[in-house]
Amino acid sequence: MSWNWISKLEDFRRAGTPVAVVTVTGGTGSMPRDAGAKMLVLADGRFHGTIGGGHLEQLAIEDARKALAAGESKTIRYPLGAKTGQCCGGVVDLFFEVVNTGPHLYVFGAGHVGQAVARTLDGTPFTVHLIDERSEWVNAPALPSSAVRHECEWDEFVEQARWDAEQTYVVIMTFRHDLDERILEGLLSAAKPVRYLGLIGSAAKWERFQQRLEQKGVSRELLSRVKCPIGVPVGGKAPAEIAISLGAELLAIHYGKH
Repeated sequence: MSWNWISKLEDFRRAGTPVAVVTVTGGTGSMPRDAGAKMLVLADGRFHGTIGGGHLEQLAIEDARKALAAGESKTIRYPLGAKTGQCCGGVVDLFFEVVNTGPHLYVFGAGHVGQAVARTLDGTPFTVHLIDERSEWVNAPALPSSAVRHECEWDEFVEQARWDAEQTYVVIMTFRHDLDERILEGLLSAAKPVRYLGLIGSAAKWERFQQRLEQKGVSRELLSRVKCPIGVPVGGKAPAEIAISLGAELLAIHYGKH
């Protein structure tokens, strides 16, 4: 009986949860499951679906966790003998595809620049998450299918999102300065682990923000984590130009060139 693994995988994609998709690709002899059977395995060993159960499945779960830890997809052939607790005498081939192990960029604000960022980073290691309560913006048809859309309040997203000091990048670019400041204050106060925390705007905007946030008790140490202005200096101010500037900066950080 088939199960809706695509829907479950999409849930993990939206949450930014690393997962290994384990697929039976073939083999010989009497196999526990036919080619195409799938199982989704998380880094902590939890799994959904089955490739046949038994000791073979336990070995597959262990190998899936290793693949996730290494961030590498691979194929493994398992003899159906004593090692797997079976006596079929054949073999089964499993493909381990790791998903969501790359960096995630949380963009607060799905306006013109936010959408341009999603288009610019499409096809790169980054998964772009657009967070906005405005349905007409976050669900814009021009957004690439790779963009994950979150139509919700920013604080709701902050509570539910997966945060990681190595793989989480954040940029704040909403349609109001007061909302930008409130989101930034909330993230700094919650001490969310991120590799990059950017705020769109000029040096003058950042100076005003720092003064107000310091008056609210935000330390200079926390404020020093913020990058404003964002991106590499290219001189352009159009949404696409800002997106290219930011994309270049984030890719340089990801690849260790910044």
